[in-house]
Amino acid sequence: MANQGDAVRILCTLGLRGVMTEIAPMLAGRGLGFAATYGATNMLLGRVAAGERADVAILVDAAIEELTRQGTMAAGSRRDLARSGIGIAVAAGAARPDIGTVDAFRNAMLAARSIGYSKSGASGLHFAQLIERLGIAAEVNRKAKVQDGVVGELAARGEVEIAVQQISELKLVDGIDIVGSLPDDLQKLTVFSAGVFAASAQPTQAASLLAALATPEVTAVMRTKGLEPVAAVV
Repeated sequence: MANQGDAVRILCTLGLRGVMTEIAPMLAGRGLGFAATYGATNMLLGRVAAGERADVAILVDAAIEELTRQGTMAAGSRRDLARSGIGIAVAAGAARPDIGTVDAFRNAMLAARSIGYSKSGASGLHFAQLIERLGIAAEVNRKAKVQDGVVGELAARGEVEIAVQQISELKLVDGIDIVGSLPDDLQKLTVFSAGVFAASAQPTQAASLLAALATPEVTAVMRTKGLEPVAAVV
């Protein structure tokens, strides 16, 4: 593995954490060792706004687009990697609510004793808007646990009955069952993109790592982690 000082430094959304963790040995074997900091996109954007820099950022597409517009990311370095839908999970072995239609989903949210969702992640922001749209925000938020991080862990520990988050993030957690995706009429697909920081001290290595993320070996891992690759290198 590359020395820590040679490692490509990455600020990475939680939605890709499972992929990056699994492919780390493979990339290291290609001389592309990396050191990643994981968090919700908005949390990582706050760190960038405060002056933190790395070599690569993997965030939601709108964030990479804005950072590129600002000149924080190198022009032309953006790569769209994968799409992810939002789903719900329950503790392993628990009853699975019906979420197959909009009405069934609404009823399941009202019937649940407790619900966890993310405070600043893309899934949590969408869910907050969604329950407003469905007219159930007050009821849901009275019993909700809202925090950043991997929300499925709350369900695994029995702290909430239902966890709502990107399916790729729910797949990070042992001890839960993923019930399924939100109904199509309520779903929001998030595109995760990557870019190279304009201030990167090793832009060539950073660009090579981004190229590796589009190879068939990596896109195959993405699919196992609940992600739909945007494109693959043949």
